[in-house]
Amino acid sequence: MAANELQALVRGLADKEAIRDLTYLYVHHVWQDNPAAVAELFAEDGQMDTSLEDPIQGRDALRAAFERLLDGADLQPFVHNHIIDIDGDTASGVCYIDLRSVQDGKSMMGSGYYTDRYVRIEGQWKFQSRALTLRHFVPLEDGWANHNDK
Repeated sequence: MAANELQALVRGLADKEAIRDLTYLYVHHVWQDNPAAVAELFAEDGQMDTSLEDPIQGRDALRAAFERLLDGADLQPFVHNHIIDIDGDTASGVCYIDLRSVQDGKSMMGSGYYTDRYVRIEGQWKFQSRALTLRHFVPLEDGWANHNDK
Protein backbone atom coordinates (compact mmCIF):
# COMPACT_ATOMS: atom_id res chain seq x y z
CA MET A 1 0.00 0.00 0.00
CA ALA A 2 1.39 3.39 -1.00
CA ALA A 3 1.93 6.07 1.65
CA ASN A 4 -0.83 8.31 0.28
CA GLU A 5 -3.28 5.37 0.27
CA LEU A 6 -2.36 4.59 3.86
CA GLN A 7 -2.84 8.25 4.84
CA ALA A 8 -6.29 8.29 3.19
CA LEU A 9 -7.26 5.08 4.97
CA VAL A 10 -6.14 6.38 8.37
CA ARG A 11 -7.90 9.72 7.76
CA GLY A 12 -11.14 7.92 6.85
CA LEU A 13 -10.97 5.72 9.94
CA ALA A 14 -10.20 8.72 12.18
CA ASP A 15 -13.11 10.67 10.66
CA LYS A 16 -15.53 7.80 11.23
CA GLU A 17 -14.39 7.45 14.84
CA ALA A 18 -14.78 11.22 15.41
CA ILE A 19 -18.32 11.08 14.00
CA ARG A 20 -19.17 8.10 16.22
CA ASP A 21 -17.83 10.09 19.18
CA LEU A 22 -20.11 12.97 18.17
CA THR A 23 -23.18 10.72 18.38
CA TYR A 24 -21.98 9.23 21.69
CA LEU A 25 -21.51 12.73 23.12
CA TYR A 26 -25.03 13.62 22.01
CA VAL A 27 -26.61 10.79 24.02
CA HIS A 28 -24.21 11.38 26.92
CA HIS A 29 -25.28 15.01 27.20
CA VAL A 30 -28.96 14.00 26.92
CA TRP A 31 -28.45 11.50 29.78
CA GLN A 32 -26.70 14.23 31.79
CA ASP A 33 -29.53 16.71 31.09
CA ASN A 34 -27.10 19.22 29.58
CA PRO A 35 -28.98 21.02 26.77
CA ALA A 36 -26.24 23.61 26.20
CA ALA A 37 -23.69 20.87 25.53
CA VAL A 38 -26.12 19.08 23.18
CA ALA A 39 -26.63 22.28 21.17
CA GLU A 40 -22.85 22.85 20.88
CA LEU A 41 -22.57 19.58 18.94
CA PHE A 42 -24.44 21.23 16.04
CA ALA A 43 -23.13 23.63 13.42
CA GLU A 44 -24.16 27.23 14.07
CA ASP A 45 -26.95 26.86 11.47
CA GLY A 46 -27.61 23.20 12.36
CA GLN A 47 -31.06 21.68 12.36
CA MET A 48 -32.86 19.04 14.44
CA ASP A 49 -36.10 17.37 13.46
CA THR A 50 -37.57 15.52 16.44
CA SER A 51 -40.74 14.65 14.49
CA LEU A 52 -42.64 16.05 17.48
CA GLU A 53 -42.74 19.60 16.13
CA ASP A 54 -41.40 21.70 13.27
CA PRO A 55 -37.64 21.30 12.65
CA ILE A 56 -35.49 23.45 14.94
CA GLN A 57 -32.93 25.61 13.10
CA GLY A 58 -29.85 27.35 14.54
CA ARG A 59 -27.80 26.73 17.66
CA ASP A 60 -29.64 29.28 19.85
CA ALA A 61 -33.02 27.79 18.92
CA LEU A 62 -31.61 24.30 19.47
CA ARG A 63 -30.37 25.23 22.94
CA ALA A 64 -33.79 26.61 23.89
CA ALA A 65 -35.58 23.59 22.43
CA PHE A 66 -33.33 21.09 24.22
CA GLU A 67 -33.85 22.99 27.49
CA ARG A 68 -37.58 22.51 27.01
CA LEU A 69 -37.42 18.93 25.69
CA LEU A 70 -35.03 17.65 28.36
CA ASP A 71 -36.67 19.41 31.30
CA GLY A 72 -37.76 16.56 33.56
CA ALA A 73 -37.91 14.10 30.64
CA ASP A 74 -35.50 11.51 32.13
CA LEU A 75 -34.51 10.35 28.62
CA GLN A 76 -32.05 7.46 28.47
CA PRO A 77 -31.01 6.91 24.83
CA PHE A 78 -28.65 4.21 23.55
CA VAL A 79 -27.25 4.44 20.00
CA HIS A 80 -25.80 1.62 17.92
CA ASN A 81 -25.42 0.19 14.39
CA HIS A 82 -23.91 3.40 13.07
CA ILE A 83 -23.50 3.61 9.28
CA ILE A 84 -21.34 6.50 8.02
CA ASP A 85 -20.53 7.71 4.50
CA ILE A 86 -17.79 10.37 4.31
CA ASP A 87 -17.31 12.77 1.40
CA GLY A 88 -14.45 15.15 2.22
CA ASP A 89 -15.58 17.62 4.87
CA THR A 90 -19.18 16.41 4.83
CA ALA A 91 -20.71 13.06 5.71
CA SER A 92 -24.04 11.38 6.14
CA GLY A 93 -25.09 8.60 8.43
CA VAL A 94 -27.75 6.61 10.17
CA CYS A 95 -27.59 5.30 13.70
CA TYR A 96 -30.23 3.34 15.55
CA ILE A 97 -31.64 4.27 18.94
CA ASP A 98 -33.17 2.40 21.84
CA LEU A 99 -34.87 4.85 24.16
CA ARG A 100 -35.98 4.48 27.74
CA SER A 101 -37.76 7.08 29.80
CA VAL A 102 -40.14 7.62 32.68
CA GLN A 103 -43.19 9.69 31.82
CA ASP A 104 -46.11 10.31 34.16
CA GLY A 105 -44.78 7.56 36.44
CA LYS A 106 -44.69 4.99 33.62
CA SER A 107 -41.66 3.15 32.26
CA MET A 108 -41.45 3.87 28.53
CA MET A 109 -39.55 2.08 25.75
CA GLY A 110 -38.88 3.22 22.24
CA SER A 111 -36.80 2.46 19.20
CA GLY A 112 -36.01 4.15 15.94
CA TYR A 113 -33.13 5.82 14.14
CA TYR A 114 -31.42 9.13 13.47
CA THR A 115 -30.70 10.25 9.92
CA ASP A 116 -27.74 12.62 10.11
CA ARG A 117 -25.68 14.99 8.00
CA TYR A 118 -22.30 15.98 9.43
CA VAL A 119 -19.90 18.77 8.57
CA ARG A 120 -16.27 19.32 9.54
CA ILE A 121 -15.81 22.83 10.94
CA GLU A 122 -12.31 23.97 11.94
CA GLY A 123 -11.22 20.35 12.23
CA GLN A 124 -14.20 19.18 14.32
CA TRP A 125 -17.21 17.18 13.16
CA LYS A 126 -20.60 18.71 13.96
CA PHE A 127 -24.19 17.83 13.18
CA GLN A 128 -25.44 19.81 10.21
CA SER A 129 -28.80 18.14 10.58
CA ARG A 130 -30.31 15.34 12.61
CA ALA A 131 -33.76 13.80 12.09
CA LEU A 132 -35.32 11.34 14.52
CA THR A 133 -37.68 8.63 13.30
CA LEU A 134 -39.31 6.67 16.12
CA ARG A 135 -40.81 3.29 15.26
CA HIS A 136 -42.50 3.15 18.64
CA PHE A 137 -42.45 4.84 22.05
CA VAL A 138 -44.84 3.02 24.37
CA PRO A 139 -45.38 2.11 28.02
CA LEU A 140 -43.32 -0.96 28.89
CA GLU A 141 -46.35 -2.91 30.09
CA ASP A 142 -48.11 -2.36 26.72
CA GLY A 143 -45.22 -3.66 24.64
CA TRP A 144 -44.57 -2.62 21.07
CA ALA A 145 -45.99 -5.49 19.03
CA ASN A 146 -49.00 -3.47 17.93
CA HIS A 147 -47.22 -0.10 17.79
CA ASN A 148 -44.60 -0.46 15.04
CA ASP A 149 -44.96 2.22 12.38
CA LYS A 150 -42.86 1.09 9.44
